[in-house]
Amino acid sequence: MTRPCIAAKFAPCLLAIGLAALPSLAFGQMAQTTQTAEATFLDGEGVQTGKGYLTETPSGVLIGLEINGLPPARWVAFHVHETGSCDHTGQHESAGGHFNPSNVEHGFLSETGPHAGDMPNIWVDDAGTARAEVFNPFVLLAEGENSILGRALMIHAEPDDHKSQPSGAAGERLACAVIE
Repeated sequence: MTRPCIAAKFAPCLLAIGLAALPSLAFGQMAQTTQTAEATFLDGEGVQTGKGYLTETPSGVLIGLEINGLPPARWVAFHVHETGSCDHTGQHESAGGHFNPSNVEHGFLSETGPHAGDMPNIWVDDAGTARAEVFNPFVLLAEGENSILGRALMIHAEPDDHKSQPSGAAGERLACAVIE
């Protein structure tokens, strides 16, 4: 008399349990939410000029933006500043300097830089509108030393030269947005 294999006897049950678990595993993956934030840009007179949308990824933050009312047909600097304040009466000086938790030099071309808040220049079209999508691998939205939640995004009047200290000769602050 041959004995049936125990694994063969329970295989249908094991298969059923495994299949039943799949939806909960898939739901668990979907339940992990992506952290996002928004930022409303204000010009030097406190008028809303655009929006920014931020999405945390596994390796940094993706920042999309559209801003109107900028000087046309030129490159302008785009940075994260350390303080989440955009007081237009003081030309947005309340936003402080560039976000720099590692205390390194400014710029992609510096030996110890860049600041976590340094980002590529963005182009303003002939109508004075900047539309861009920029990825910053040095920051995050979740809590931590490199979190930019509650800090400010800044558009400057000049392009960043990526080496001048402390801020790349970026010029006047044209538009500021608190990241919320």
